[in-house]
Amino acid sequence: MGGRIPKFSMLCAGALGLGACTTIAAQPPSEADAPTPAPAAETAGTWRATATDRDRERVRNWYSSWTAALADARAKGYGASIDREGVLLQPRAALPNPHLPPGDYRCRTVKVGTQGRGTIGYIAYDWFRCRVAPEQGLTSMTKLTGSQRPVGLVFPDNLTRQVFLGTLVLGDESMAVSYGSDRMRDMAGLVERIGDNRWRLVLPSPAYESLLDVIELVPAN
Repeated sequence: MGGRIPKFSMLCAGALGLGACTTIAAQPPSEADAPTPAPAAETAGTWRATATDRDRERVRNWYSSWTAALADARAKGYGASIDREGVLLQPRAALPNPHLPPGDYRCRTVKVGTQGRGTIGYIAYDWFRCRVAPEQGLTSMTKLTGSQRPVGLVFPDNLTRQVFLGTLVLGDESMAVSYGSDRMRDMAGLVERIGDNRWRLVLPSPAYESLLDVIELVPAN
């Protein structure tokens, strides 16, 4: 498979509450392992060139993951909770111009569906703090507070969505693991605008607990 640019590491000041992530190229592969490069204009710097195979599959199957999560949560009695969220949990609610402006945000996570009997089929958390910042020609997004904190980069995709690739920081960890080094920490999702000054990060098939995570983002000021 050609065209994949080096996997990136996350050195996240955001995890310490200081700022956004810095991406650092990993060691290049040996000549024997190096893929045949594809045309730079088609692949270099794109989310498809950067993403792992598993994360490309997550993005490709976003709709089936979403509908399965909603069906599971409704079957467990959370239909009214889903309906109260309105467009936040509607798969086709994305609006044009998904660009997420730099700044501080209030953000909250809604987990939909369950991967096993030991977890709840639907839970909506309170508001936490997130930060969006310019990062090496792209945009970084960092969840600054909470016990589960996605950190990563936002790549352009089409007129109604951008694509997030990152990793999950847990508990009191102060630095994220390198993207692509731990499949249980890798994250991939869609950044969409769903209203005036209102966005969501949709994370299909997360590694833990739920079938779908949706993070709502609104400017802090």
